[in-house]
Amino acid sequence: MSFRFQLLLILSLFSHTSFSQTVYPKITGYFGILHPIVTISEDQTAVNFRDYYAVGFPTGINIWKNEKIGFSFEVVPNIKDDQGTDKVTNLLFHPGILVALGNGFTFAGRAAFESSGRYGFTPVISKTIIKSANCSYFAAIPLPVRFGNDHPASFTAGFQFGIAF
Repeated sequence: MSFRFQLLLILSLFSHTSFSQTVYPKITGYFGILHPIVTISEDQTAVNFRDYYAVGFPTGINIWKNEKIGFSFEVVPNIKDDQGTDKVTNLLFHPGILVALGNGFTFAGRAAFESSGRYGFTPVISKTIIKSANCSYFAAIPLPVRFGNDHPASFTAGFQFGIAF
């Protein structure tokens, strides 16, 4: 073997192990806690923590096609405590598209199908707050818009935080 060939072989071995790259498609999972803050419709403005207490538990899988775009599927059971009575009020199926915006920000454009009979869409902006080798912590602002089931259209602003792995 020539010296040049040996040198190239050694360099390629070391460069491969020292510069790891993310392999796509990349699959991640996550779990979060969602607090709707305010819901506005033509009939009323309802404020969480004042009029009732509602909480959701978004759980999902993200499949990143490349570093910029991906698909996400999320399921969100919602619990509501209203005047001392609590129950699961809704199960939300939430598929959508993911777009990495840079600097830890991601946009999720989601379709929404609720077991309560409502449907709509949810734009979400999320930000990775802490990233480690095994997981990352994030905060998000979901802005659900809902229609159907003989209720007026509604808009909600919420706050979500969670862990992705």
